[in-house]
Amino acid sequence: MNRLKKLDQRIYPIATLFLAVILWQLIVTLAHIPLYILPSPLDTVNALVSDFGAIAGHVGTTLYESVLGFALSIALAFVLGILMDSFQVVKKSIYPILIVSQTIPTIALTPLLIVWFGFGILPKILIIVMVCFFPICISLVDGFEKVDKDYLNLFHSYKASKLQTFIHLKFPYALVNLFSGLKIAATYMIMAAIIGEWQGGTKGIGVYMVRTKNAYALDKVFAAILVIVIVSVAFIYVINYVAKKTTHWK
Repeated sequence: MNRLKKLDQRIYPIATLFLAVILWQLIVTLAHIPLYILPSPLDTVNALVSDFGAIAGHVGTTLYESVLGFALSIALAFVLGILMDSFQVVKKSIYPILIVSQTIPTIALTPLLIVWFGFGILPKILIIVMVCFFPICISLVDGFEKVDKDYLNLFHSYKASKLQTFIHLKFPYALVNLFSGLKIAATYMIMAAIIGEWQGGTKGIGVYMVRTKNAYALDKVFAAILVIVIVSVAFIYVINYVAKKTTHWK
C-alpha cells in the first residue's frame, strides 16, 4: 500500500513535467520560433551532449564552491545554534539580527564582496554561507525549542549532564527540523554560487551561462539550466536519503 502511495505521488509530477516538455517542443516547432529566442527541448539536449565537456568543467568548479560553502554553513549553524540554545542572552541578541539580515538582497552584497576579496573562490563561498546559513540555523534552533518538556524533566530527574541531554535528547529531537533546513538550503546553494559567478569570476557554470548568453547561444544556456536542476535535485535526494536513515524512529 505504501509503495502504491509513493508511486502515485511520483506519477503526477512526472506526467505533468512530461506533458509540459511535449507542449514546449510543439510550440517551438509549429510556431518556427528561432533558436536564439527559445530553443526546444531537443535543441537543449543536443547542446548538452555537444558541449558536455565544457559544461562539466564549469559545473565541477561550481560544485566545489557549493559543497565547501554548504559545509561551512552547517558548521557555523551548529556553533551558533548551540550557543543560542544554551544561553538565552545570545539568542535574544542574535536571533532578531538574523531575521533582519534576510531582508538584505544577496545580489546587492555580491559586488561588495568581490571588491573586498577579489574574483577568486572566497566571495562565492561567502555568498553561499550567507544564503544557506540562515535556514539551517533557524531550523536547528526551532528543533531544540520543540523538545518535549516531559523528556527534559525525565533527563533532569536522572541527573543527566547538559552534554548528555544534548547528545541523547536535544540533537536527535532536532534532526527532523535540521534536515528540513538542509533541504531548503540545498535548493539555494547552487543558485548562490551562480549569482557570485555572474558578478565576477573566471570559471563556473554561472560564467558559462553569461558567455553563452552574450553569444545568443540560448540552447547552451538552457542546457546549463538543465544541469543545475539535475544537480540540485540530486543534492536534495541525498539529504532525503540520509534523513530517512537517521530519523527512521520518527
